[in-house]
Amino acid sequence: MKVIISGDHAGMAIRNEVKSLLEEMGIEYEDTGCSCETSVDYPDYALPAAKRVASGEFDRGILVCGTGIGMSIAANKVRGVRCALTHDVYSAKLTRQHNNSNMIAMGERVIGPGLAREIAKAWLETEFEGGRHERRIEKITSYEGQE
Repeated sequence: MKVIISGDHAGMAIRNEVKSLLEEMGIEYEDTGCSCETSVDYPDYALPAAKRVASGEFDRGILVCGTGIGMSIAANKVRGVRCALTHDVYSAKLTRQHNNSNMIAMGERVIGPGLAREIAKAWLETEFEGGRHERRIEKITSYEGQE
């Protein structure tokens, strides 16, 4: 598995914690997030990362900003991306099992690094169940093609 991680100025602590987790899990990753404390625009980080997931260059992506909301909205504008806003382990697991999410977004002002690590680990380790969920994902994919 290959993961891209990105974030704005408000997500540096969680990004660092998740990078440590990825290293411990032996997962290849690239961090394309900002390395500054000065305010930047989250779409400038979310959109390029989402495009690289959608293209197949990366299997999955993890985005971090202050709340995770802006990053998830921006990423979901990219065709082929299913980015879920996750602030708990249960949602992280279900978004993989039922929605086959290929990206998650987290908010550093909402959760701390410890919980972010648990969320990322659960999401990375959970597989898509397929079955009845597959037809739902196909409906989303079909709709994207109508744009």
